[in-house]
Amino acid sequence: MFEVVRAVFPDDLKDVLDLYREYVSRTSVDLSFQGNDQEFNQLPEKYSSEESKIFLLKKDSKPIGCAAFRRLDETVCEMKRVYIRPSARGSNLGTKLVDRVLQEAVISGYKKICLDVLPEFQTALKLYRSYGFVEHPPATNNPVQGTHFLGLNLEQYNQALQRTSR
Repeated sequence: MFEVVRAVFPDDLKDVLDLYREYVSRTSVDLSFQGNDQEFNQLPEKYSSEESKIFLLKKDSKPIGCAAFRRLDETVCEMKRVYIRPSARGSNLGTKLVDRVLQEAVISGYKKICLDVLPEFQTALKLYRSYGFVEHPPATNNPVQGTHFLGLNLEQYNQALQRTSR
């Protein structure tokens, strides 16, 4: 059975860090520009509020994926670190994580969500576009050549979601 749960600190810190480190190690580019060590050391402080959250995708209570969003300003957040372990890919599990992040971002009152996608992650790019994400000016610094910067108007997304659930 699959479930998406909010990471609770300190209980889930090891699982989150294991997934984050695995994600970083599997990219073909150096992500040190993101300040990962500093971010990883501050996860409980940065992601324990209602404005920034981390989620774990679990199968039979074991973590197999993660996703997060964090506050950029009062109305805009950034989706980060959507990752599914290779052994669990190919079953549309990324949609479970993205659905939860978008729902929670709406609940948290954000109007827009932004993200960046490294060029090697074509499957993720297709997934985000299927939700209506479009090219958007960069919300954060990512110097990797070919990175796609995307944004989604959460008010329009939520209205469309409500129409289809009737």
